[in-house]
Amino acid sequence: MANLKSRFAKVRIGVPLLALIWLAITTAPFIFVVATSLKTQDETFSSPVWALPSRLYFGNYAAVLGGPYLTYFRNSAFVVGVSVLLIVIISAMAAYAFARLRFRLNKTLFALIVAGMIVPLHATLVPIYLLTRNLGLYDTPLALPGPYVALSLPVSIFILTEFMKQIPRELEEAAQLDGCGPFRIFWRIFFPLSGPGLATVAIYNGIGLWNEFIFAYMLTSTPEHRTLPLAVWDFQGQYSSNVPAMLAVVTLTSLPLIVAYAFGQERVIKGMMAGSLKG
Repeated sequence: MANLKSRFAKVRIGVPLLALIWLAITTAPFIFVVATSLKTQDETFSSPVWALPSRLYFGNYAAVLGGPYLTYFRNSAFVVGVSVLLIVIISAMAAYAFARLRFRLNKTLFALIVAGMIVPLHATLVPIYLLTRNLGLYDTPLALPGPYVALSLPVSIFILTEFMKQIPRELEEAAQLDGCGPFRIFWRIFFPLSGPGLATVAIYNGIGLWNEFIFAYMLTSTPEHRTLPLAVWDFQGQYSSNVPAMLAVVTLTSLPLIVAYAFGQERVIKGMMAGSLKG
């Protein structure tokens, strides 16, 4: 009995200790980035790497914000916002059809869509580039939402289909007795009840698209239409030896994701737990 209590005591101490160690490991890089971005260029090379700045220097942020950074930010907000909205609506409607509607090619089409998750990203680069060129969308605000939505739909449909299968059929049958058709049932019952799953899909895709680089680099060519990952790329060339300025760009680019996750983490966790516990 004493040995059992001793083991439980070690577990109670060990788990929080491991959590603190993991917290330190994950936050140390971000602390380093922020601290270095607040140093002058001379101090960066004359002081130890992990040393805190002797004084807070915001000139790096002023230089970044005085450039085209806000244009990059506006482009990212537009592209990601439009893409996530379309992903949520289209994937939810498709998931409802696969989860609840009975038609001949239901399983076959669902399997083909899920198979899209294993298609290598780089195998689509040339076809998407040529299609974007032929449609006259190259280097325009509408160059990126199309590929983003298409490449994000397979995993989003898969997540939401499994989620909607767990919604009680009694609600659907009651709505049918009230004279509701499939479209009204979807919008009045399935779409609202799928809120946790929709939030998970939205935040998951939003984070991924906010950081997407390869398509943004390939389908845009001017600063007027480029997104934030390319801002980091461009500032790396512009400030090739100015490390604090580059890290100021990284900090500003990361802040929207940190704020979004800080406010949405509870909803994401609930969505993930709901999808894993049901069924």
